Amino acid sequence: MANNVYFEDVSVGDKLPEWSRKTDFMNWNRYAAVNDEFVYIHMDDEAGRKGLNEQGAFGMGNLRYAYIVNALQSWIGDEAEVREIGCQFRAINQKNDVLTVVGTVTATEVVDGEHRITLDIDVVNQKGEPTCPGHAIVAVPSRAA
Repeated sequence: MANNVYFEDVSVGDKLPEWSRKTDFMNWNRYAAVNDEFVYIHMDDEAGRKGLNEQGAFGMGNLRYAYIVNALQSWIGDEAEVREIGCQFRAINQKNDVLTVVGTVTATEVVDGEHRITLDIDVVNQKGEPTCPGHAIVAVPSRAA
């Protein structure tokens, strides 16, 4: 359940609450079904190896993007909005990886009356290795409003 984050309660350096998922064929299949993304390298070990991943099938980059969106929404609540997300897929999501969205607030500002929070974000695996560095901007309510 999401909590509402207010602008006055956030400071530069604050950490995004960690949000994790273990990924496997079941998770990839659910994501593929919703997004019509049944690509063999994500569904079949032999195809994954032909795609130059020795371990076989591997997770979708866009699933990590979705995890970022979920982590942000879980943190900011229903009264706020995600304004921008940018990320790069830098490492493969292997089967059974535990992926965790992490982030740090890098700026807080009011732009045209909107209270915005900027974060550096990443999706790290169970070894703490970065797989999807990026940034996000969210607009949150103010207690003063």
